[in-house]
Amino acid sequence: MDEITFRSDTVLSDVHLYTPNQRHLMVRLNGMGQPVFLSQFKLLWDRDSQTDSGAKGGDHTEGTPPAGAVCSRMGASLQAGAGTITPEGLEAQLDEDGDLDVVRRPQAASASEPPGPPRDKVHPTILTQEEDDVLGDEAPESSPYNVIKIEHTMATPLEDVGKQVWRGALLLADYILFQRDLFQGRTVLELGAGTGLASIIAATVAQTVYCTDVGADLLAMCQRNIALNSHLLASGDPEVPFSWSKEDISHLYSHTTILLAAEVFYDDDLTDAVFKTLSRLAHKLKNACTAILSVEKRLNFTLRHLDVTCEAYDHFRTWLQRLEGLAGGRLRFAVEPVDATFPQLLVYERIQQLELWKIFVEPVTDPTVSVDTASQPFS
Repeated sequence: MDEITFRSDTVLSDVHLYTPNQRHLMVRLNGMGQPVFLSQFKLLWDRDSQTDSGAKGGDHTEGTPPAGAVCSRMGASLQAGAGTITPEGLEAQLDEDGDLDVVRRPQAASASEPPGPPRDKVHPTILTQEEDDVLGDEAPESSPYNVIKIEHTMATPLEDVGKQVWRGALLLADYILFQRDLFQGRTVLELGAGTGLASIIAATVAQTVYCTDVGADLLAMCQRNIALNSHLLASGDPEVPFSWSKEDISHLYSHTTILLAAEVFYDDDLTDAVFKTLSRLAHKLKNACTAILSVEKRLNFTLRHLDVTCEAYDHFRTWLQRLEGLAGGRLRFAVEPVDATFPQLLVYERIQQLELWKIFVEPVTDPTVSVDTASQPFS
């Protein structure tokens, strides 16, 4: 293909414009006929950042993979042990104006052309599936254990935006890397995992991660990303792909203490579904749990208001207030924002509109509290 054409209903993530790799490699077409690209995200670990973040490094040295196991289903279960990753830092290449300098495929040289790389079009490099290390020449000085490889699309219709990499997922992954002690040995469930980036990062330290989403094509991409990062994780796939066994469900309810969700609050109906699911899960889990939610406050001009608004974000905040206001049930929900000034360990644009929220869910121990309709999940 010579160039990519975007339709009017295409949703385009801007993350690919600010990734540490110098080119985007098209590896295949997915089941929907959409181009799939492979990007690598380098972990910017160093000893100072570990000290600042309070993370307790293990005995692993650079080039030593953490131990663990991973599996995929209508959710995927990821398992891994903790390990300290210590690569050198990597900065994006900028041009003389301070803009990101994207390396483009060179054109045939001619005497009339000025020196330097052409700036008119970006052409993806098409690779075959058989190539083992398609991005190996991008960072030859890096250990493979310092890099997360993610297959993703760059532009999709709205219903397929989960196949793209979004800044909110990178912010959540950053927080997991910063708060490794919080995830150490835990069982984690991610809702709407998309490409699986945050789940894969969590699995480098958590005991078990259930990575869930909807749609066979999206889950297949997520499973492929787990395989691409087998140097960090060891897989333990179920007998039937994307399925749950009774043992899985029992383990989920008995051991899960952390729930994750990133960039799944862009549509009111989807936001409703996510919060109702969180509520139902909280009532079924046997332990107190913490939900960590990542959201980008997107501003849009609407004809209805004739003004710039952020309706999807406002709806998200309404749900947080509704949870905090619940009373008379057997669970107590406490909501607090997370200070997003923690060290950045992945290369992306951490804009001011990115937010993290924590929801603490604990059982009510007051014996005078009656269990009524407020104790039930939202219908």
